[in-house]
Amino acid sequence: MLNVISNIPFLIIGLVGLVLCHYRNYFKLSLQGEVWGWTCFYIGVAAVAFGSSYYHLRPNDARLVWDRLPMTVAFTSLVAIFIIERVDEQKGTASILPLLLAGIISILYWRFFDDLRPYAVVQFLPCIALPFMAVLLPPMYTHSTYWLWAAAFYLFAKIEEAEDKPIYELTHDIVSGHTLKHLCAACVPVFLTLMLAKRTIERE
Repeated sequence: MLNVISNIPFLIIGLVGLVLCHYRNYFKLSLQGEVWGWTCFYIGVAAVAFGSSYYHLRPNDARLVWDRLPMTVAFTSLVAIFIIERVDEQKGTASILPLLLAGIISILYWRFFDDLRPYAVVQFLPCIALPFMAVLLPPMYTHSTYWLWAAAFYLFAKIEEAEDKPIYELTHDIVSGHTLKHLCAACVPVFLTLMLAKRTIERE
């Protein structure tokens, strides 16, 4: 039950972020590619609530597709956003659709060929690359440290997922590591939303 209920924060922050992306340009997004990228990201985050809940109500491989698909949309969108902000606007904007398709194809490849390697690359490569890019490449905006906070909480989420059973036993079979993983992972879009709300153009 808690593995289902703990998905509610994804829906809330996904919808909030999606509204703020488009309502009077609250986030002050100056590039069209940013608008598309962040829109895809928040759609993916909100969809996690439905896909993950659907899977946890009756776990099986067929339902797991709908759990992983929205996460992949969110991951690949972030990569495109980072390219727009830190590398090149045009290249980043042009990469949105190919990256989304690559993520979707990795899910389908796993489903039909029972091979998780492409999906693992799509999921974990951004987790490694984005923090390094955040440190090494000059930011376009202020408050870029929120990227690192988001990465840290995602790392905590993966640790909690790996320690699912020990955490469940430690809490006397009340809260599993996977439930805590959902809550920590939901902090990722929270930090990124705070970043968008606070940031301004970085002055040279």
